[in-house]
Amino acid sequence: MEAILNYFETIPSSHRSVLLVLGISFFWLLEGAVPLFRFKYRKWRHALPNFFFTVTTIIINFALAFLLLQTSDWVAANNFGIINWIQGMPLWLYALLGVLLLDLIGAYLAHYVEHKVKPLWMIHLVHHTDHEVDTTTANRHHPFESFIRFGFTLFGVFIVGAPIGIVMLYQSLSLLATQFSHANIRLPKKVDDIISWILVSPDMHKVHHHYVLPYTDSNYGNIFSIWDRMFGTYMKLDRENIVYGVDTFPDRVENGSISGLLKQPFHKYRRPTTVAEE
Repeated sequence: MEAILNYFETIPSSHRSVLLVLGISFFWLLEGAVPLFRFKYRKWRHALPNFFFTVTTIIINFALAFLLLQTSDWVAANNFGIINWIQGMPLWLYALLGVLLLDLIGAYLAHYVEHKVKPLWMIHLVHHTDHEVDTTTANRHHPFESFIRFGFTLFGVFIVGAPIGIVMLYQSLSLLATQFSHANIRLPKKVDDIISWILVSPDMHKVHHHYVLPYTDSNYGNIFSIWDRMFGTYMKLDRENIVYGVDTFPDRVENGSISGLLKQPFHKYRRPTTVAEE
């Protein structure tokens, strides 16, 4: 574990870029081999706006990375934060608890708040208006959302007391987890169910992308599924019944256009439809 944390303390940007590209490439190929849905779309054309928002997310996170470094250095130097206040933990538990809590605050809490606060939902909407969810959807976030998510992550680093090695480990795991959970792949149902007891599985997260409430407001988890189970936001829906998108923003042309997606946060809020649980 010490060697792993030492690596992530100084992980080069090139290694993180390789992780991003290899992850997308692997799941992209897997989607062709074992697709969940056989979309009638031009895969590259669909991916273009998603890749655009991936690039904007990278740029924003890179520009603000010094804040993460300064915060993690400060908590480490001052022995501040939850994992630093608990004495006597072995290193593996220290790292695991750090990743778990960063996932809770930086991902689950951020995601939950974005769904409950109307102006934030209008920003997060860009992620949900993809009508063909696949691995490229993972990083389809409006630039405003990139700032919001970064703020929650920074707050998490401060509260948790995570050193930079754990922060970089968490972000790398988060990247792969989101590519996996968004990938248009069909795992055996039993395998998916077993995975979903600990990690966010593809079927579990696809429920979150169903086009109507209450399913859209469920399964907020990023890496770990335990938060949804613990806080009562876990839901199931047969994958064959899932319809992607948002019922109140059904325009496929706008939802597939970079300019249209950049303007979405400025639309007037539209109350979504709630249906009976299936």
